[in-house]
Amino acid sequence: MPKHILTRGHGRALTRHHKIAAAGVAALGAAAIGFSAVPSNASTTTTAEAPAQTAKVAYSTQQIQGVKADVNSQLAGASVKVEQIAAKKQAAAEAAAKKKAAAEAKAAKARQAAESASRSTERAEVKKAAPKKYGNNLDGWIREAMSIMKKNGIPGSYEGIHRNIMRESSGNPKAINLWDVNAQKGIPSKGLLQVIPPTFEAYHVKGTPKNIYDPVANIVAACNYAADKYGTMDNVDSAY
Repeated sequence: MPKHILTRGHGRALTRHHKIAAAGVAALGAAAIGFSAVPSNASTTTTAEAPAQTAKVAYSTQQIQGVKADVNSQLAGASVKVEQIAAKKQAAAEAAAKKKAAAEAKAAKARQAAESASRSTERAEVKKAAPKKYGNNLDGWIREAMSIMKKNGIPGSYEGIHRNIMRESSGNPKAINLWDVNAQKGIPSKGLLQVIPPTFEAYHVKGTPKNIYDPVANIVAACNYAADKYGTMDNVDSAY
């Protein structure tokens, strides 16, 4: 085979030592390399020769596979951590939402209870403030008079009041007696229970009209007088 001749600046051939070094580098690399070193200030002339036999280099994938598996493991672990963090955030958000909903429901319930209590109080106040209405007739007069009598501790039953009214005036609030002894004295009996003016004035109950012909005021004053003299209007069965 023709020798590979490499000339350098001074015409010296590549030494055997250089060839051996080049072969060592080729063995460590991926292929055989024809190596020639030339100074930067010298001219170089080469003669081609048959390429040297390529040295075989064995590669191993075990370490690469191990690195890949480790990377995959780290990525998987990171993915799990991300999922865990996301799950915790989701759970915290759901818990906060439930807590907020519970607080809102509690507040709404409290408002409803307060509004209900307020409405009940208002109804009670209206009911208390609004006077009870009674019929403008004998039944209504007696019932209203009994309500006032109860507040003032004056006894008397519906039956006893009604019985004496029917005997004295037949239920006429404008009735007046102009013929008895009281009339002769100038103080005739007047109203449902035929009360004389001095008696009405003495036994008039505060809160009722100061009108002897007012049916309620007349009943209350007469029952107050009967309670003082007879214990109750129920005990009166004749002129009193």
